[in-house]
Amino acid sequence: MQRHFLKALLAAFIASVSLSSAPAQAQPAPKVQSGQGRPYEIPDSEVWDVPDPVSARGYQVFVALPPSYAKQPQRRYPVVYVTDADYAFPIIRQLGRRLNVEGPRIEEFILVGLSYGKGEDGGVSRQRDYTPTPNGPSTAPANAIHGQSRAYQQYLRDQVKPFIAARYRADPARAIFLGHSYGALLGTQILFTEPGLFNGYILGSPSLWYDKRHALALEARYAKQHQDLTANVYLYVGAYEALRKGDKRYNQTVDMVADNRALESALLSRKYPGLKLKSAVLNDEDHLTVAPRGFTQGLTYLLPVR
Repeated sequence: MQRHFLKALLAAFIASVSLSSAPAQAQPAPKVQSGQGRPYEIPDSEVWDVPDPVSARGYQVFVALPPSYAKQPQRRYPVVYVTDADYAFPIIRQLGRRLNVEGPRIEEFILVGLSYGKGEDGGVSRQRDYTPTPNGPSTAPANAIHGQSRAYQQYLRDQVKPFIAARYRADPARAIFLGHSYGALLGTQILFTEPGLFNGYILGSPSLWYDKRHALALEARYAKQHQDLTANVYLYVGAYEALRKGDKRYNQTVDMVADNRALESALLSRKYPGLKLKSAVLNDEDHLTVAPRGFTQGLTYLLPVR
């Protein structure tokens, strides 16, 4: 009997060691790629054509589903809509998983990437769809088209969001907009003209300089007409986006840090009861390097595990 007891005790000890050395959260086996020179595939992702019937332009949405989506069929998820999906979609898809590797830090979410116009160069598409007026920068090509972001906002409202709501288990009360640069400029327009389209906004290095700070004029106009702004907003900008001529680490033409602080100050001065706002100047970052870090902090701020 003593021998049996010792065997049982040893088995229990081995099991406890195995459990204590196990990772904090089991990770699914990585997808086996096709190989033979075929393109790399992003696991658990889908691509859908969602054209705009008004402009007759073709667009696509890229969708990444959270790890628990198939296992929890009754669960609804917040949805993060991200502009400039060609580069931002794979980054945010990985960040959403990476943040939860050692235990849940942020809520799982459905990620929706907003593509450029089908067959269009990204610069052509974004300068047309993400800017609020035809008055583009003087450095833009003479034939460049700007100022159709109101039409694109309508496309998001009337086509993209209903498509996602009909096909996926999206929480209708938890839609988050994420944009950087011109994408964040589009986000500020939505925030000050139709804030209820999304309940959360991650606005990174927004191009507030555009057309003599048109976005700040939109904010002032909204404040004159409303007593509240119900939204959860995270603003970020890189420290090197400040204006400092002669130092190549910094911007040489516009002070995006000052503009960001001006927007933050304006919003805080309104004392909107329904507004939650956090703003950050991220050290050692410029306009190109700051996005992944800003994405990470924005997701952590807007989607903390409850």
